Amino acid sequence: MVEIYVLRIGHRPGRDKRVTTHVGLVARAFGANGLILGDIVDEGVARSLRKISQLWGGLFDVVMGVNSVEYAKKWKHRGLVVHLTMYGLHVDDVIDEIRDSGKDLLIVVGAEKVPRIFYELADYNVAVGHQPHSEVAALAVFLDRYYKGVELHREFSGAKLTVIPTPRGKKVLRIDNRKNSDRHAKNGKACRDNNDYCRENDG
Repeated sequence: MVEIYVLRIGHRPGRDKRVTTHVGLVARAFGANGLILGDIVDEGVARSLRKISQLWGGLFDVVMGVNSVEYAKKWKHRGLVVHLTMYGLHVDDVIDEIRDSGKDLLIVVGAEKVPRIFYELADYNVAVGHQPHSEVAALAVFLDRYYKGVELHREFSGAKLTVIPTPRGKKVLRIDNRKNSDRHAKNGKACRDNNDYCRENDG
């Protein structure tokens, strides 16, 4: 199975903590295996992402402090390096080729100005559009195109919390006893009949 990791470069702890955390959240939710935080350690970002995985399930790696350039060079021995940039080739023109390669992917997303070497190291410089936009949006669109939307229906194993879809308000199933809660969820009664496992919030 293909593995996909996101390499976040140029992270500035005092300025980018929230956006970098969102890069990690999107990577996890949209099917990537982990986040690589290049050239720096930020325990705040790591804690936030690990807490999300503990509560909402699934395996998601967080690695920090690697040399970004050397990591990308080594990755090229096992797979493809894809750099997301508004200056690259349009995602619709290259996504099939990338997917059909069947190779592991390292997706590079920058914070500040991306050093030229990443444009040269990348097997693909890919744009989700040629207008200014967020790296978070670029990552979400790329992964969604890559997985053809299948990732949006993924189930995360070991979750302690899961959302019960509802047209209004918020319903979250708290899974303290997996077997019991699964039984109630299948009966469609998780939030009505089993309040030990559910938190409802209309706010």
